[in-house]
Amino acid sequence: MCMDCVKHLFGLQFLRLVYFCHEILSPFFVMFSIYPPVTLHLGQALRTRQLVIDFDGERPIPRLREPLDLFAIPSTPFQGVRWPIEYEVFKEAIHHIEWDPPDPEPFYQPTGHERAPMPIGEEKGNVVYCIDPGTKTSYFTYSRVGGSRGPIKSSTSCAMHQDKSTLAFESRFESGNLQKAVQVGVHDYELTLRTDMYTTKHTQWFYFRVRNMKAGVTYRFTIVNLMKASSLYCLGMRPLLYSERAAWEKGEGWRRTGSNIRYYRNHHHQAEQDNNTTTNTKSLHSLTWTGQFPYDFDTCYLAHCYPYTYSHLQRYLSRLTSNSATGAYCKLRVLCRSLAGNAVHVLTVTSPGGGWMDRSAKRAVVVTARVHPGETNSSWMMQGFLDFLLGESDDARLLRETFVFKVVPMLNPDGVVVGNYRCSLAGRDLNRNYNTLLRDSFPCVWHTRNMVKRLMAERDVVLYCDFHGHSRKNNVFMYGCTNSDDATQRLHERVFPLMMSKNANDKFSFRSCKFRVHQSKEGTGRVVMWRLGIRNSYTMESTFGGSTLGKKGTHFTTRDLKSLGYYLCDTLLDYCDPDPTKTSHCLAELRAMLRQELRERLGREVDSDGSLSVSISDIESSTSGSNSTESDGLPVHLLNRIDEVPFEP
Repeated sequence: MCMDCVKHLFGLQFLRLVYFCHEILSPFFVMFSIYPPVTLHLGQALRTRQLVIDFDGERPIPRLREPLDLFAIPSTPFQGVRWPIEYEVFKEAIHHIEWDPPDPEPFYQPTGHERAPMPIGEEKGNVVYCIDPGTKTSYFTYSRVGGSRGPIKSSTSCAMHQDKSTLAFESRFESGNLQKAVQVGVHDYELTLRTDMYTTKHTQWFYFRVRNMKAGVTYRFTIVNLMKASSLYCLGMRPLLYSERAAWEKGEGWRRTGSNIRYYRNHHHQAEQDNNTTTNTKSLHSLTWTGQFPYDFDTCYLAHCYPYTYSHLQRYLSRLTSNSATGAYCKLRVLCRSLAGNAVHVLTVTSPGGGWMDRSAKRAVVVTARVHPGETNSSWMMQGFLDFLLGESDDARLLRETFVFKVVPMLNPDGVVVGNYRCSLAGRDLNRNYNTLLRDSFPCVWHTRNMVKRLMAERDVVLYCDFHGHSRKNNVFMYGCTNSDDATQRLHERVFPLMMSKNANDKFSFRSCKFRVHQSKEGTGRVVMWRLGIRNSYTMESTFGGSTLGKKGTHFTTRDLKSLGYYLCDTLLDYCDPDPTKTSHCLAELRAMLRQELRERLGREVDSDGSLSVSISDIESSTSGSNSTESDGLPVHLLNRIDEVPFEP
């Protein structure tokens, strides 16, 4: 039947309704392996805004327009930041200048005489800062721009007494995290961090303001409720300090601080719930350090890593969109809205030139970051990646002419806003839920996976890379997935990381890369994208500390972190070079490296490639990342609503 007859019999509105129903119901068809028995073949004659006609010469090629959730952002795209309605937030905006110290900042070298003070607590100390945890309910309900509408409560209302020499603390700002401060000595303070909202877990990220200090006085800070058994602070990492006066007078920004640093287990425990039912008890650890402030009565900030807020990202994206030259090859869209209603942005970067066939022949690259909100180093890597990709260098132009880039710079804006370390407002780790069917509970990763599936239907995706931070290992490295089923692809998944180690040899450690797929990692972006068919699927992990390569024993600066984004672009050009020489050399080197490792492990010579397939998984340990079961399960707000449903006896 011709299209004019279909329109005459059923009407255009009916056809639009069929299309709409198909778009809404298609996830359920996929879920239950059900597919509609009828397919409408829409031709050029159908007058609908959902259909776009491209031409290959004179031959029309119909395709569907991008879905509504990927339409261009309106003229005022960056709305106010949305917080949970119970969260108290100071309205003043906080800005830190970008600056890199002129000299490398070395790791702290322990003397062996560092103190390990045990927690004293508020019973014997003086509570000088104590705020509402921001969770009047045990699960997320609603959000509002600016958070709570009520007046900001005093953070020192629970203090026994205040002294003029007492430090003044504050963390009720974007990405801030400090729950309580107790003065336990004249200049000694015990600090308690807030767990991820709607959880009883994940204390590592800290970021807070300090005022009322005296220069030249040595203060001691001890965080008493850290949950990880090991940390880079054991390997010499030092906290970060920012002085507003130093920024104003000297143009100096974040710099490393602290002496007498020690990370250790204390005698306290914390109860934590799994899936809202089982209660476990976990040992707590302390981080202690001493330090001085540069000026009297300054405004200073202390942080675990260089902060990178959601507002910072919005300002950066605003600068990109206001540049008319960049706009020719960079399109900014809203991929979806988070649980709190904050926009999750996606950038499409590619050169606009050429015909439709030329554009469709381009391979794709997908890069994401900040699924874990406390891993701020991943955002600095992402900014470096975008700076290079959108630049005017010959390599940047070649990348844009060769590939279509899909970039999601911040996957978990809600967690970033409230100062979480690992979870979203669902109280779960998004990087364990890429296989989820719960679109409304995990919209950010659901829409990211869906975007990649649509992209793979259009073109070959040559690389997926998700940027992360690592809390226990120095340097930068990748986790990948072994292509053991296809003998022709053996070791190929290791080529890209090996090339990366050659381009960034003073920062990237190939020896730290792992390629084993553990069952507990099945819900991660890396593994899910690999199972979709992307052979080169990685997480790139940057340490919170620094490098033990090249400039040994020095901390990473924001310049170092951004440079990793540059190196990823450089490595992509090497990997996709039409001349296969570099790839061939890397494969030969990988085979030699593997044989050497096998000789060391097995104590005998290994000559044939046949031995490699048996031994790769045997000699490699699993990725030493976080315990994925700590934040697994249904979203907290759904669990609570299930519990609230009344049942008749």
